[in-house]
Amino acid sequence: MSWAAPDDIFFSTSLAAYLDKKLLVLLRDGRKLMGLLRSFDQFANAVLEEAYERVIVGNLYCDIPLGLYIIRGENVVLIGELDVEKEELPAQMIQVPEAEIKRAQKAEKEEMLLKGTMRKRMEFLDLD
Repeated sequence: MSWAAPDDIFFSTSLAAYLDKKLLVLLRDGRKLMGLLRSFDQFANAVLEEAYERVIVGNLYCDIPLGLYIIRGENVVLIGELDVEKEELPAQMIQVPEAEIKRAQKAEKEEMLLKGTMRKRMEFLDLD
C-alpha cells in the first residue's frame, strides 16, 4: 500500500501558484519590483516579464521599466501577488518622471545622512 499526497498539497507553498500572475517582489536592498512571473527554480531565482521598479519617495513615485528581468533568489525578501483589478496606490500619490524621483531619492538620502551625523554628534548628551 502506497500513500500519495494530493497534487495541491505542495502547490500552496510553491511559486508555481504565481506563474503568469503580476507580482510584487521586495528585495534585500529595499527595491520593489513588479512584473509577471514567467519562470523560477528551486533557489527562488525568478524571471519577471514586463518588469518595472517602483520608486517611492514621500508622496512621489515613479515606475522605471526594466523589461525582462532575472532576480537572484538570495536577494528576495518577499513575493506577493498583486490584485490587477484594484488601484495599487493611494490617491494622494503623484507620479513623476524618473529624473525627478532620482533627485528626490538623493535629497532623502542626504537628509538621512545628516540626521545620522547630528545624532552621532549629540551622543555625548545621553538623552536616553
